[in-house]
Amino acid sequence: MSRFQKIVGAGVAACSMAAATAPAVGPVFQPSGPEAAAFGEAQHFPAGDRATWQEAPYLVGSYSRYDTIFPTHRVARGSSPWNFRRSQKEPEIRYEFGGQTHPLDHYLAHFPVTGILLLQGDTILLERYQYDRTDTDRFMSASMAKSVMSLLVGIALEEGHLKSLEDPAARYVPELKDSLYGQTSIRSLLQMSSGIEWDREVNGVKDNVNTEKLIDGMFDPKANPLALVAASNHRAFPPDTHFDYSAGDNEATALVLKRATGKSLAEYLTAKIWQPIGAEADATWWADRSGLEFPSSGFNAVLRDYARLGRLLAYEGAWNGKQIVPKAYVLAGTTNRPEDRHLLPGAPTPYYGYGYQIWTLPGSRRMFVFRGANSQYVFVDPWSKLVLVQTAVRSEGADAVNGKSESLALWLAMVKQFGSEARN
Repeated sequence: MSRFQKIVGAGVAACSMAAATAPAVGPVFQPSGPEAAAFGEAQHFPAGDRATWQEAPYLVGSYSRYDTIFPTHRVARGSSPWNFRRSQKEPEIRYEFGGQTHPLDHYLAHFPVTGILLLQGDTILLERYQYDRTDTDRFMSASMAKSVMSLLVGIALEEGHLKSLEDPAARYVPELKDSLYGQTSIRSLLQMSSGIEWDREVNGVKDNVNTEKLIDGMFDPKANPLALVAASNHRAFPPDTHFDYSAGDNEATALVLKRATGKSLAEYLTAKIWQPIGAEADATWWADRSGLEFPSSGFNAVLRDYARLGRLLAYEGAWNGKQIVPKAYVLAGTTNRPEDRHLLPGAPTPYYGYGYQIWTLPGSRRMFVFRGANSQYVFVDPWSKLVLVQTAVRSEGADAVNGKSESLALWLAMVKQFGSEARN
C-alpha cells in the first residue's frame, strides 16, 4: 500500500466520524503526476545519492528527501503549532498563458509540481500534492534559503548583534580585514552587489569552482569556508553598481551572521522565527563539516511551514500582533530604491528585481518572492495577504513567454482574482 493510499484511507475514516458536519477542504494527494515514469514512479520515486540526486529518475525523491542525502542541522518545531483555517470549497482558478486561458488542473497536469498551496490571511484556499508526496514531506528550498537567511539578518540588526548594514564584514569577522569581502558592507552582500568575482566567468559561463568547493565542504573535515571567502580578492565591478548572483556574497553574509550572533543559522532560526510562528514540523538545513549551514541552498521544510514564512512577510514581519522581523527591514528589503538601478525589476533578470536576498516584482503594487532553482517559489502580496507556495522539480526558464514564466502567470492571475478583496 502506498503512502497515498494510507493517507486517503485515514482521511475517509476521519470523514465518516465527522459526517454530521461539512468538513473544510483539506490537502489533496495525487499518487502520480506529469512525466511520472521519467521521475521514477515504478521505483516509488526513489531519492538519489550524492552523485545522482540531480538526475531525472531521482528528482522527485531527492527534492523531498534531501536531508537523507546530505548532512543537515535541525531547525526544531515549536511545542504547539499555529493552525490555519481552511476554505469550505477550493476556488476555481484560471490563468492566461501563451495566448490561452487554462484552469489550475491544466497547469498541474503538465508541469512537475510536487506541492502547491494558496493562502490568504489565515485561510488555506487550496493545497495539493503530486507524485505520492504528502504534507509531511520536507521539500528542498534551493535558493529560497537565501531569503530565509535574510530574515535572520534583519532580526540580528534589531537585536543589536549587527550595528548597521553599512558596516564592513570585517567588523564582525576580523579574519577578513585584509580581504575584499571584509571591506564590503553587509548591505552590498545582501543585495548581491559586492562586485567581487567569486566563480570565474569564461565566455559568459561561470566555472562554479568556488561554489563546488563549498558543497564539497559537507564531506571534507578540513573544510574552511572562511579561508575560501578571504581568498576571493578580485573585484570585477565597483560595489553597488552591478548585480551578480553570487554564492560568495551569500557565504560572507552567513559568516558575519554566525559570528555576530554566536549561533548557527539553524539555532537562530529555531529561536527567532520557527518556534515563534508555530511551525508544525522540524525543518533542516544543509551544513558543512565546519558547522556552517550552506546559506545559498539546502533548507528543507513542509509546505505549510513555507506558507507560514510567507504569511509572516505578508504581515510585514509581524505574527499575530508581535513583530518578529523588523517592519522597516522587511519594507527596505522588498522595495527597490530608484538610485539602485542595477537592482530595479528588469535589471537582474528580464523581469524581476532584487532586494535583500528577496526578489521583487515590477509595478506600483509591492509584491515579492522567494525563488529557487527548478521552480521553487513563495510569492507574497502584502496588500491582500495572499501567499502562493510551490515546489517542483524542473525549471521553466526565468522568462519563458513575454517575460513571464507559467508559474508567474498563475500567480498574477491569483492576485487579480483574490487581490482586490478586502484586506484581513
